[in-house]
Amino acid sequence: MTDTAEPSDNIQDTPFDSALSDRYLVYALSTITARSLPDVRDGLKPVHRRLLWAMRLLKLDPASGYKKCARVVGDVIGKYHPHGDQSVYDAMVRLAQTFSLRYPLVDGQGNFGNVDGDNAAAMRYTEARLTIAAGDLMAGLDEGTVDYRPTYNGEEEEPEIFPGLFPNLLANGASGIAVGMATSIPPHNVAELIDAAMLLIDQPETDIPTLMQYVRGPDFPTGGILVDSPASIAEAYATGRGGFRIRARWSVEDQGRGVWNAVITEIPYQVPKSKLIEEIAALINDKKLPILADIRDESDAEIRIVLEPRSRTVDADMLMESLFRLTDLEVRIPLNLNVLDDTRTPGVMSLKEVLVAWLKHQFEVLIRRSKHRLAKIADRIELLDGYLITYLNLDRVIEIIRTEDEPKPVLIAEFSLTDRQAEAILDMRLRRLRKLEEMEIRKERATLDAEGKGLEALIESPARQRTRMKKDLAALRERYGPETPLGARRTTLAEAGPAREIPLEAMIEREPITVILSQRGWIRAMKGHADAAQIAALKFKEGDGPSYALHGQTTDRVLLATDQGRFYTLAADKLPGGRGFGEPVRLFADIDSDARIAALLIAKPGAELLLASADGRGFVVDMGEITAETRKGRQVVNLREGGRLKIVHPVSEGDDYVATIGDNRKLVIFPLNELPRMARGQGVQLQRYKDGGLSDALTFRFDAGLSWTMGGDSGRTRTESDLSPWRAARGAAGRLPPVGFPRDNRFRNLS
Repeated sequence: MTDTAEPSDNIQDTPFDSALSDRYLVYALSTITARSLPDVRDGLKPVHRRLLWAMRLLKLDPASGYKKCARVVGDVIGKYHPHGDQSVYDAMVRLAQTFSLRYPLVDGQGNFGNVDGDNAAAMRYTEARLTIAAGDLMAGLDEGTVDYRPTYNGEEEEPEIFPGLFPNLLANGASGIAVGMATSIPPHNVAELIDAAMLLIDQPETDIPTLMQYVRGPDFPTGGILVDSPASIAEAYATGRGGFRIRARWSVEDQGRGVWNAVITEIPYQVPKSKLIEEIAALINDKKLPILADIRDESDAEIRIVLEPRSRTVDADMLMESLFRLTDLEVRIPLNLNVLDDTRTPGVMSLKEVLVAWLKHQFEVLIRRSKHRLAKIADRIELLDGYLITYLNLDRVIEIIRTEDEPKPVLIAEFSLTDRQAEAILDMRLRRLRKLEEMEIRKERATLDAEGKGLEALIESPARQRTRMKKDLAALRERYGPETPLGARRTTLAEAGPAREIPLEAMIEREPITVILSQRGWIRAMKGHADAAQIAALKFKEGDGPSYALHGQTTDRVLLATDQGRFYTLAADKLPGGRGFGEPVRLFADIDSDARIAALLIAKPGAELLLASADGRGFVVDMGEITAETRKGRQVVNLREGGRLKIVHPVSEGDDYVATIGDNRKLVIFPLNELPRMARGQGVQLQRYKDGGLSDALTFRFDAGLSWTMGGDSGRTRTESDLSPWRAARGAAGRLPPVGFPRDNRFRNLS
């Protein structure tokens, strides 16, 4: 009977928090180093590297035929990457999408998805092979340039990194979310990256602004326009963090007779076209952009989205500015250059640091390739020396082989051969003996010897290494130069001007309305401009009646002032309709319960208001400075204790004088320019009182005189043209008004 270990013997007593933190740390490190972050040297994550490696072993080079993607995925998950087949296939699909990768690494045949956001067909239907870019990325794998490691089950080997000269990290970009960190790298133009790298080879001290003369910004596969300023782009590249604003490319197509359409031919990177069109169509259906009438998708192989304006008078730039703000026609692509360095340590690098790290890797590859080639040359020279001995002593060699039972030791002893030389001589076929010509052997040996000396000099000389690297980079640049279809820059740079204020006419359908506020504070907006009879015929709650009635448009802003000196801004299009009694105005603004409404008027930016408190202090304010988009409004008039705002009077164009009258029935007229223009405050004293306070105030044209409506129902008015008796300096006590002035001390219907 044998002793067997009980499961309980392996139980370790460990604090839960310690065990949890240790295991979570292992998981986090695995996610960071083996799943989410790319390597700075080849720009690949393990799954992408294993996909390309498996395709290489299947001999799916660009010149060969295609093979089913299911075959590739099967090899990857069976030999190298024991994860889900769908996740591996999704990674493979992205490598083949021309709208996802600037330089696709997989050449796909079949449905690999589209820019509309549709998914790829199942892996059993699609086929693939490698692209030239993938070949450039893996070039040198058979030349001892990188180390290999066993696969997860120890049955196969896989490269730890790819040695190729193709700058894949920045060329194709990367994105991923790990534990506690993420990466987001947009694609760039290979020719620009190579130019910047060649500059760094010659001038390692080059700074970011100089590098930006070559790397001007991202180059997205879907094109578009980069609208950030050079300073913003430089800041992002210098820190490795930031973002880039990319806009759709559009143009105006003339339809004749003044009619035009806006046509979008390129959309921002990673924005599904179908989602974008749905987004714009929703704006039209919800009437959130009235200046846009219709959208049509006329795309085939090329993107063509047609936008039809509401009328020919719509400004095209304003329409597109509105769409850039409201839709994904403008997006922000983040930059987070968080990568793994050559020690597998994650960190955020600048553009220069990434290029320097990549160049360091390429110089190491160059040296390793040279040493590997030197070893191959030494092996070949060793064999050639053996062949030369055979040629010079052919008869004796044949005799030894024919007569000796063990010719190998004899050959080694008689001709001072190495074991490899003797083995190579014995393995030669008879028909090759006639081809062994001394001159050919010596010529090949001399050629190899010269190549070997050149490689030794290359290994010993950093200057030669730099020259060779620039030569190799120049050769690579020819394949991806700006004159080639693949290498031509697709994303152009055009710094956008300052953000334009989009008028409400662009966002709200303009319609005439009449805003009505009742005595008890119920507000509504009737369609059309109602006359006095229509307003009088409106229904109000019992005990309520009209207080204010304004003619305006749905695009207007309505200013509401309370006697506490606070102003509130209401959007006319958000007011309740004219049916019913409306709604309490306090639902639209946070008005104090003890505050009374002092004025209601249409806001006109640039126009001015005369504001005055009951104690006779006041000033002039620009309407544009007192509008507030928040429910809390804006405090404009600072009142003394117990004071209240009494006068809110619009200043008409041409008004040059102010008339004030107090509760004591004293009238003062003084120039308007004696009042300060302020955005907030108490103002200055308009009129001096012994008893009471301000009763009314207004502005008017002095040369037109002062007019008021006579009492009774006659509707007659009286005008006082000689106002010199009441003209005084601001702050005067004043004198009694002209005979016939209203007894309630209020200006009425004055012009």
